[in-house]
Amino acid sequence: MKDFSKELSFKTSRSSGAGGQNVNKVETAVTVLWKVAESEFFSEDQKKIIQDKLKNRINAEGILFLNVSESRTQLMNKNKAIEKIIELVDKALIIPKKRTATNPSKGQKQKRLDNKKKLSDKKENRRFKF
Repeated sequence: MKDFSKELSFKTSRSSGAGGQNVNKVETAVTVLWKVAESEFFSEDQKKIIQDKLKNRINAEGILFLNVSESRTQLMNKNKAIEKIIELVDKALIIPKKRTATNPSKGQKQKRLDNKKKLSDKKENRRFKF
């Protein structure tokens, strides 16, 4: 988990929702911005992976952005935004293990065939016979 929070920039805006008159006066919503291509913390390969996996969150200028307006204070929203963007990037960098295809064992094949035979016999016994 790399802490690249020094590369982040922030914008504030008025958030919507509950909060009374405070909502109309104070800019509590925080948008965190990060230029992926200019990052010094990640290698070029890692940057490419991040750009591929998070392409729906990256705009045309190559800036990854995230909006947070969960809390009523700007500082708490800023801290949550930092946590969320770090977590988002960490999840993007996880490379899943490749699944190796395996064949069913003899026992599994036999068990499947036995179950099919039992079901077939059960249905055969239900039929009306002359």
